This record gives sequence, C-alpha cells and structure tokens, in this order.
Amino acid sequence: MLPVQENMEILGNSTSKFPTFLLTGIPGLEFAHAWISIPFCCLYATALSGNSMILLVIIAQQSLHEPMYYFLSMLSAADLGLTVSTMSTTLGILWFDANEISLHMCIIQMFFLHGFTCTESGVLVAMAFDRCVAICDPLRYTSILTNYRIIQMGLLMVIRTVVLTVPLLLLLKPLNFCGRNVLSHSYCYHPDVIKLACSDTQANSICGLIDLILTTGVDTPCIVLSYILIIHSVLSISSPRERHKVFSTCVSHLGAVSIFYIPMISLSLVHRYGRSAPKVVHSMMANMYLLFPPVLNPIIYSVKTKQIRKAILSLLLMK
Repeated sequence: MLPVQENMEILGNSTSKFPTFLLTGIPGLEFAHAWISIPFCCLYATALSGNSMILLVIIAQQSLHEPMYYFLSMLSAADLGLTVSTMSTTLGILWFDANEISLHMCIIQMFFLHGFTCTESGVLVAMAFDRCVAICDPLRYTSILTNYRIIQMGLLMVIRTVVLTVPLLLLLKPLNFCGRNVLSHSYCYHPDVIKLACSDTQANSICGLIDLILTTGVDTPCIVLSYILIIHSVLSISSPRERHKVFSTCVSHLGAVSIFYIPMISLSLVHRYGRSAPKVVHSMMANMYLLFPPVLNPIIYSVKTKQIRKAILSLLLMK
C-alpha cells in the first residue's frame, strides 16, 4: 500500500492548480551569484535614488509644475514601480538562493511588473503628445494641456493598465501546472509562466495577444505619428539654428523611448530566433530589459534637461 500511496502523492504534486515555481538566477554562474549581486545592487540603488530625486525635485520646485515635468514624474513613478517589483526576487536569488515562489505571489508580481510596463508605455505616448503640441501648436499649448486634461490622461493610463492586466492574470488561476515548473528568469513573466501549464492555454495566448496589440501595437504608431508631425513642423523653420534648438527639446524623450523599446525588441528576437544562444544570454537580457529604463531615464533627463539639472543641484546644495 505504501508505494501506491507515494505514487499518488507524486502524481498529485506533478499536476497542481497551486504550484510552486522555481525562479532562475544567472544560469551556469550560480557559484558567482554573490559577486554578480554587487553590480545589480549598484543598478538598483541608481534606479531608486535617481527616480526618487526626479520625483522630489518636481514636487518641490514650483517652476517645474508644467505638463512636461508632470509626465516626467509619472515616468519616474512607473520606473520606481518596475524596479521594486523585481528587486526582491532577483536579490533574493543572488544573496540567499531563495528561488521558490508560489502561484499567488507570482500573479501579484506579474500584476505590478506588467502593469508598470504598460503604464510606462502610455506615459511615453503622453510625452510624445506633449512635445508634438509644444512644437506644432505652441500658442495653444497651455489651453490644450491643462492640469485637468493631464489628470484625465493619467487616469486613462491607470484604467487601461488595470483593464488589460487583471483578466490576463485571472486566466492563470484555472490552469494546471505540471513537472518542476522552472521559470527562465529571476521574476515571473506571463509568457514564461503559461509555457509551463499542462492544460489548454489558448484563452491566455489570445488575451496576451490582445494586450500586446492594445499597448505596443497602439502606442508605437502614436509615438511615430507624433514625431512625423514634429519633424514636418521643424523642417518648416527657416533658420537651421532654430531648427536645432526646437528639435533638441525632444532628445531626452527620444532617449527614453529608445531604452524602453530596444531592449524589449531585442529580448523578443532572442526568445524567438536565438534559442541556440546560451541561457545566460537570455537571463542577462531579461534583467537588462527591466533595469535599463529605470537606471538610464533619470540620467538622460538630468543631463539633457537644464531645468531638471539646475533643480537637482539646487536641492543637493540646499540653495
């Protein structure tokens, strides 16, 4: 009777609605996790301090209470959320080899991870619209981008995030999971989780595709269209010096768009076409995809935006 009972227990553990997932650190470099944690800690510290500083100066400095800086504060808040949502599991693996996570905790992490990613994409569209109005129709800038309209845009981003993210994650609850349930990354990522399901995931895949279309599929063309209008308006300026001056106000935003979309596209290409690439490449790219924007955005805006740079120096020097 005992072997039969043990077999039943094994069978019950191999197929479960409430599994425990195993997160992956840096494959093949487990022996060096403690050393690898040092640059990760530096990047997390840079992201947290940089974005907190941006938020603080925008709140504290009355001169920065303008639409462009309100959107920048939203970007920093989204970056802080992205950093915090993955920091605990990544450092937990690197420091303590704590690689187990329950389905419920996985769903919570995915809500914040995918939610803040969706929000950041929306903020980048709003910032493109801000630059488009400022350059193409400067006389109506203040009447178009009122505080009330900015609040409406912010609420729309939050509503879109919740409407798209919650159904995607609720569809994970009925799934059965089989085997060892080893995830590919140091955090829970929706496409990674549904690969491990041994029940039908067609509804999950369709919902994921709809979400992708309604975020990246909508946001990217909106940003491209904004810059087509901006370039058209800039080229109509006769003075080369003025053209350069006007377009230079878009450099920071273009940098933010690049560091958000380039790692995302690169990671997608590696997942689709680079299956023969070492697992360590997949793992590092997955971590950089979520770390690059929060780390680099504050640096770009501090270096390229004179008002932000002056406000940070003023705050640090207590002038």
